[in-house]
Amino acid sequence: MAKKMLHTCIRVKDLEKSMDFYTKVLGFKEARRLDFPELKFTLVYLALEGDDYELELTYNYDQEEPYTLGNGYGHIAMGVDDLGATQEEYKASGYEVTDLKELPNNAANYFFVTDPDGYKIEVIQN
Repeated sequence: MAKKMLHTCIRVKDLEKSMDFYTKVLGFKEARRLDFPELKFTLVYLALEGDDYELELTYNYDQEEPYTLGNGYGHIAMGVDDLGATQEEYKASGYEVTDLKELPNNAANYFFVTDPDGYKIEVIQN
């Protein structure tokens, strides 16, 4: 039986701020949007060009308090071809960006950027 990953869901407090971050900073495109006003939520599915795996942003209309991320959540990861240039681009966007990091034996080169809700996105050199 064939299996594949479809999407990851994160809940966001301000849909417009999150859309701005994921589309303008990280380069995602909106794949589809499902509005459920009677149930008071909207689902927005985002994908990177050429990738069918999606990030689902769930926006609950009446959520007043920030979401608690807890200590079980780690991060979302994405790969880029030019890590240094991408890091500089993300720094210029005004979001929180860490220094470049490297694991021993050159296992991975990466940095993190934080979205408006506090979710960490690891950006790794392809």
